Amino acid sequence: MLTLLKGEATRHSVAMHTEPAAELPKIMADRVQLQQVFMNLMVNGIEAMKDSGGELTVKSQLQDGQLQFSVSDTGPGLPAGSVDQIFSAFFTTKPQGSGMGLAISRSIVESHGGRLWATSNNGRGATFHFALPAEVTEPRPLVT
Repeated sequence: MLTLLKGEATRHSVAMHTEPAAELPKIMADRVQLQQVFMNLMVNGIEAMKDSGGELTVKSQLQDGQLQFSVSDTGPGLPAGSVDQIFSAFFTTKPQGSGMGLAISRSIVESHGGRLWATSNNGRGATFHFALPAEVTEPRPLVT
């Protein structure tokens, strides 16, 4: 995803960084679906900083027996009073947004037995986290 989004990030003066964990267990998961989650979270972060530039950081770690991933930006942060709504279908803060990206991402993560949530950063920006159980074997069918 970093290679795929490098041009978009550069165009908006966004520096991308990774902080991968040294060793993570391998899991069986739908690679394309998880790539879609990363793509959505990273594009959202880049778009949040399109007017001001900033930094996008992707991290991974093993925490409490779960693989935890996070995508952080230094944009304007989460919409006040709307943190619970951002994962609802058709809710968007973008003029051209469909409001489906975060809802679909949450469904994908949950189909793998995980969870997806967002937090405000100290200072500027937001971080989207998702955790997957280290023993994921096969994703359950998505519920639409």
